[in-house]
Amino acid sequence: MYSIVTPANAGVSGRCALLPEIPAFAGMTKVGVRDSILATSQLKSGERPIYKLTGHSLVGDKRTTPIRGDLADISLAGKLFAPHYAVPMLRTGIAPVTEIHAEPHMSSMPVSALMHGEEFAVLDVAGEWAWGYCLHDNYLGYLRFADLGDDFDATHIVSSPATLLTAAPTTKSPVLARYPMGAQLACGGPSECGKYLSCEDGFIPLVHLSEIGKVEGSPADLAEQLVGTPYSWGGRSGDAIDCSGLVQLVFGLKGVLAPRDADMQMAEFGDELADGEALQRGDLVFFPGHVGIVADAENIIHANGTAMAVSVEPLADAAARFAEHDEAIVARKRVTL
Repeated sequence: MYSIVTPANAGVSGRCALLPEIPAFAGMTKVGVRDSILATSQLKSGERPIYKLTGHSLVGDKRTTPIRGDLADISLAGKLFAPHYAVPMLRTGIAPVTEIHAEPHMSSMPVSALMHGEEFAVLDVAGEWAWGYCLHDNYLGYLRFADLGDDFDATHIVSSPATLLTAAPTTKSPVLARYPMGAQLACGGPSECGKYLSCEDGFIPLVHLSEIGKVEGSPADLAEQLVGTPYSWGGRSGDAIDCSGLVQLVFGLKGVLAPRDADMQMAEFGDELADGEALQRGDLVFFPGHVGIVADAENIIHANGTAMAVSVEPLADAAARFAEHDEAIVARKRVTL
């Protein structure tokens, strides 16, 4: 016997009903999650069909397949067995940036980050921690539930390395918050001086913002703005960033969604370059467990543990650090914007 629950009523059990028309988990979108929630609310107890699992369970990537020992996303019912299936609760990041951890405690390894305005599907809440996945890349982990809030319609995104929210539209006003590149915000009208937008009960310099979908510059241009940003495993913002987080951030600013990790990007993102084809600015070069963005014919931009920051470095020097592997450069790819 197994049950369908929600994060709000986890522990309520009964004979299982599989929701009709629930899509397979090949990457749930906001629409997919909301369809699951709507389908659940529309089912009457007398209409719930009994669903049986037969045959072998499917196997997915543990980083993006929402299942653990006691619980799974409702979209996996009939595909992977779990004692309970949860209908995701859609929430939105309200902190400037929130670390996502492998386990529900602050000393656990960070695996990714949720930016202000990005959406998170909550499957379970225990104490101050929520478990679920980011909607933009389906990456799983634990974060503090207090850093999540109600959904809102973001209008702008921080397209400079960082910006400050101030109490008034002036350079001499107190700072209320700092938002890194990638944070999404719901902004209002301009200030009287025309240099700020009202936002989050304060004001943000217009020069630091772009309308979502209208960010200027190429991914390589945006990556170069982040030179000097500290390297941090799991980071993906203008505050702290890792190699694949840099790729995901700068291409995401241009409206192109990339998977979270370097191996995923190598497998799923962009088109392979033919042998002998010259690299172009903005191409991706993959090393064992690492990725960089081509700056020019000789250099790459990458977040790396040698500089402990985003840096521009000769491609040959970066490749030399992987000399112990059979191949230093394992793939070269180009992403069409």
